[in-house]
Amino acid sequence: MTSQVSSPAEQADGTDGADATVVGEQRRPGRAKDVRRLDRVIIRFAGDSGDGMQLTGDRFTSETASFGNDLSTLPNFPAEIRAPAGTLPGVSSFQLHFADHDILTPGDAPNVLVAMNPAALKANIGDVPRGAEIIVNTDEFTKRAMQKVGYAASPLEDGSLDGYQLHPVPLTTLTVEALKEFDLTRKEAERSKNMFALGLLSWMYHRPTEGTEKFLKSKFAKKPDIAAANLTAFRAGWNFGETTEDFAVSYEVAPAAKAFPVGTYRNISGNLALSYGLISASRQADLPLFLGSYPITPASDILHELSRHKNFGVRTFQAEDEIAGIGAALGAAFGGSLAVTTTSGPGVALKSETIGLAVSLELPLLIVDIQRGGPSTGLPTKTEQADLLQAMFGRNGEAPVPIVAPRTPADCFDAALEAARIALTYRTPVMLLSDGYLANGSEPWRIPELDELPDLTVQFAQGPNHTLDDGSEVFWPYKRDPRTLARPWAVPGTPGLEHRIGGIEKEDGTGNISYAPANHEFMVRIRQAKIDGIDVPDLEVDDPHDADTLVLGWGSTYGPITAAVRRLRAAGEAVAQAHLRHLNPFPRNLGAVLERYDKVVVPEMNLGQLATLVRAKYLVDARSYNQVNGMPFKAEQLAATLKEAIDG
Repeated sequence: MTSQVSSPAEQADGTDGADATVVGEQRRPGRAKDVRRLDRVIIRFAGDSGDGMQLTGDRFTSETASFGNDLSTLPNFPAEIRAPAGTLPGVSSFQLHFADHDILTPGDAPNVLVAMNPAALKANIGDVPRGAEIIVNTDEFTKRAMQKVGYAASPLEDGSLDGYQLHPVPLTTLTVEALKEFDLTRKEAERSKNMFALGLLSWMYHRPTEGTEKFLKSKFAKKPDIAAANLTAFRAGWNFGETTEDFAVSYEVAPAAKAFPVGTYRNISGNLALSYGLISASRQADLPLFLGSYPITPASDILHELSRHKNFGVRTFQAEDEIAGIGAALGAAFGGSLAVTTTSGPGVALKSETIGLAVSLELPLLIVDIQRGGPSTGLPTKTEQADLLQAMFGRNGEAPVPIVAPRTPADCFDAALEAARIALTYRTPVMLLSDGYLANGSEPWRIPELDELPDLTVQFAQGPNHTLDDGSEVFWPYKRDPRTLARPWAVPGTPGLEHRIGGIEKEDGTGNISYAPANHEFMVRIRQAKIDGIDVPDLEVDDPHDADTLVLGWGSTYGPITAAVRRLRAAGEAVAQAHLRHLNPFPRNLGAVLERYDKVVVPEMNLGQLATLVRAKYLVDARSYNQVNGMPFKAEQLAATLKEAIDG
């Protein structure tokens, strides 16, 4: 869905993730219920992994985006395709933060929890602040279901929820009753209870409904009875909210018209933005796009998306394993394509030998690593930033590779373009480090104009490039561009440009096999010099108050760090912020930036990998603040840690 924004402005949010603020109250003509206006809301849908919570959250998000709110999402689901029903490990949730102004994170704690069963309530109640609203599906609170998750007595009756605004709703019963005219079994009717809940929440927060109704008709076009049942359940949920006395107030969150520059916007996830960025890069380079990939969570969505775009010259190859995937991609690079392979941490380990081969061949190749919790299989559906050192050093020999990291879901589009620019300009494999939080999360994205995209066109070698002493002209495959140190890109089949490739060390210039010590020394150093010489922008520092403390981050920590910094500044604290997109090579001014501050704090979702690199290269006492629990940082906890650093 797209929406137009016509007024350019930006409003800093100093309380990202904090409690919603009531900005007004009114009674609409013809309506018996009060309408309360809020500046922000955080909603979490939670239930079994088979209850459709991800679909429910996604539809609510789409309608919120079309309405014009700023938003940020956090899907959280088990790794199993169908986790055990009614158990704590089987709980799937979707959190959405939307506001009438600029926001940066999915929020620290939900204002509203929709719990479809006892497991969902127990798994999430610890995150819900007192005074928040809790909507529970009372039909699922049977004695057996409660005992399964450790409830000795019903939490709906024992007073443990007295500090919350509790709304007990028999969602299952109401859904089945609404669908009694349909020729459905009770079990089939119950599957629509998520649509009933979506309808109720859509009424509660005045969300548009046209998009969801259109979606349901399209999704179940071949099953009109199922489409009609889901539409009926959705409308029944809306009508229930309108008529029941239990919900005396509904809420409005105005569009965030002042939060965005002028443009056409759509809601986009990180993996979708990355896919669009890769397609755009191939079009801007005038090269076919080839993806060689083996399915792995959380990167598989990129393979799925790119496979839909053959009309843009995209070819996708689902390989039998990770090694075959990158091998095919490297072959496509040799053949003149913009070549990509996608994976996560375990797959990078398997691809490491071929990445080293790409370093030796000096061919452009994009390795997209959507990081997840590790080691080994680890936490397939949870997020982490623990592959940085693997990206830097996870190959045999001296095999330097540039590293680019996006900061938000929408920024994955620009990061893909930047990674392609580096790969094509410098003839090198490039690592793009996203993570599960960015990949699955979503936010508004301004669709760029075509003239805003970079020119990535490349010039293939066309003929001889070197003159021998005897005057004859020959092609030297390793004769370098004096500015970029890139070697020529010769497409196979070009007459006169036949040359040898492979993993054995090459002679400078000629590309012949060479075991000469002096040549190997030179080639190792020239490959490193090529990476060190990559042109990357200087690091920008946000420091309006000449602070003594700098917060340095990379990747998906941008949102929580920025929200925490805004909180501190709103409280009168002076703190500077800088965020790295380029991790190899670092921006040339990074050392000078670090020297300006007495204290440098580096929050990371690992045990201090960027901090280790910064300490080693610049000899600064960078302080790590680390978290590896599979979830993104919360702004409140980061703000408290940074306050301690400032005061320390």
